[in-house]
Amino acid sequence: MTDKPKSEDIAGGQALIEGVMMRHGNRIAAAVRRPDKEIVFQEREYIPLTKRYKILGWMFIRGTITLFEMMIIGIKCLMFSAEVALSEEEKKPKGWEMYLSFIISFTVAIFFFVVVPAFFFTKIKIFVSNLILLNILEGCVRLGIFLCFLSATLLMKDMRRTYMYHGAEHKTVFAWEHGQELTVENVKGFSTRHPRCGTSFILFVMIVSILVFSLLGRPDFLHRVLYKILLLPVVAGISYEAIRFTGKYSHSKLVQLLSWPGLMLQKITTREPSDDQIEVAIAAMKKVI
Repeated sequence: MTDKPKSEDIAGGQALIEGVMMRHGNRIAAAVRRPDKEIVFQEREYIPLTKRYKILGWMFIRGTITLFEMMIIGIKCLMFSAEVALSEEEKKPKGWEMYLSFIISFTVAIFFFVVVPAFFFTKIKIFVSNLILLNILEGCVRLGIFLCFLSATLLMKDMRRTYMYHGAEHKTVFAWEHGQELTVENVKGFSTRHPRCGTSFILFVMIVSILVFSLLGRPDFLHRVLYKILLLPVVAGISYEAIRFTGKYSHSKLVQLLSWPGLMLQKITTREPSDDQIEVAIAAMKKVI
């Protein structure tokens, strides 16, 4: 047994290409398995902006800042994992290619999750008088696009393997949170679905956005797109606090009920990992705790 962490002692991570990134406190570690099966590490100390500047650590502000930081850190770790995991015969992405890919992905996400639903909203608002119902219908379109996208990723072999590493990350975090010694056998007994997962966070964003965007009234298409983009930090901040709340009070029946949709969604984004994938997740975790 290891010492059980305090309730405010939070660890988390991200699946990489043939690896896992873990973060705890001010430490970040990525563990990636090379084609020759050796595990290679990248470690760093990083003090979050929310700790360096008090105002950025305030509730509802820290969520957007943390999300932005984790995107940057995640891209850097993905670049490292691609460099390590891909064989000499495979084309390894350059740094600028990774950032360009991120910019394109972000633009596509804005189009499908902001522009398309806003267009739908403006087309049906003349038929629906109830503003809440109108926003719920728009939210259903956004959720439908998201589910179609996630389902499509299951058709890609590489993504299914990444989802296995995602499951290994969750199992390892669970084992550590329960004070278990980090061995493959101990970790295997835990669930692949965790209440603080990014997948659950996105679902919270979908739900919170319905409530926040309801305050916009019934603007024209261009103004609605603009307002929604400007309000994204607000939605992210509220969603971040919600996901922290569910993680902290995960034993509450009410919280479990609120977390259930996100946990079900993780059936798509997590898979049962193999023993060697769990070994990689454990190796990353041991570097940060």
